[in-house]
Amino acid sequence: MATTTQTIGTLSAENKTFYERALLKRLVPNLVFAKYGQKKPVPAHEGGTVSFRRFGALAAATTALTEGVTPDGSNLSITTVTATPAQYGDFVQISDKLDLVGIDPVLTETAELLGEAAALTVDTLVRNVVCAGTNVQYAGGRTSRNAVTAADVISAAEVRRAVRTLRSANAKPIDGGFFIGIVSPGVAADLMADTLWQDVSKYNGGEAILRGEIGKLCGVRFVESTNVPANANTSNVTVYSCMIIGRDAYGVVDVEHGATPHLIVKPFGSGGTTDPLDQRATAGYKLYMTAVRLQESAMIRLECAARA
Repeated sequence: MATTTQTIGTLSAENKTFYERALLKRLVPNLVFAKYGQKKPVPAHEGGTVSFRRFGALAAATTALTEGVTPDGSNLSITTVTATPAQYGDFVQISDKLDLVGIDPVLTETAELLGEAAALTVDTLVRNVVCAGTNVQYAGGRTSRNAVTAADVISAAEVRRAVRTLRSANAKPIDGGFFIGIVSPGVAADLMADTLWQDVSKYNGGEAILRGEIGKLCGVRFVESTNVPANANTSNVTVYSCMIIGRDAYGVVDVEHGATPHLIVKPFGSGGTTDPLDQRATAGYKLYMTAVRLQESAMIRLECAARA
């Protein structure tokens, strides 16, 4: 009975779909910063730009109505913010020897690794935009990153102050009346040591848990991420840039619907004269995205040190 070995060189459409699903399986859970932005799909044949709308608040109507008289009414204030997506991507080479003698399914694992890399790319691109905002709070009442000391760690008081700043600016919560906080593992450990901390394992039954959620404090539901920026200041103290985010603070291209990374496989024998012995295949991803800050007052960057 003859058998056929499926290799990269004989990749079927069905298997390509499987590998793309493997990529997405690793990508979606790691989209931490991208998850909480206002989503927009990539428009087709519209000049390559994405438009986000920001609505201004309406003033209070403090003048009593006169019977039978129609009031003047108010006009909507709409600000359009446009952004231009760009392409990003990477690939890896797979040798014919690795494909022949490898114990593990090489392309499956490669697709999963590419999914993680694509997620890190998207998350970092969004993070860099979001964390460059101008609404900043330094722990310990410091006035700059360089002034932060090792003792200036996060606490309930710091979170409460950040939430006060957001609420004073009329920033709207995202989920169930809560703002979203994105923190590093070290900062998360400091939060968990606070006596007011509510661990996610102790929530009352029936409450939906966010992916990656670790707990809540002072009106903020916290999500842990290893992709939070960390920079050493002039005193060699590592300062973490944690974000506390309200609704529609920033916009991102919808990676899950409209800008999904594509898996691109070039099989053995596709290289022509540049690969005369059919020794190399490649697998890679390409995506198309952008991010833009929409309302500075709807998010705040809390910079602090960490004990852990």
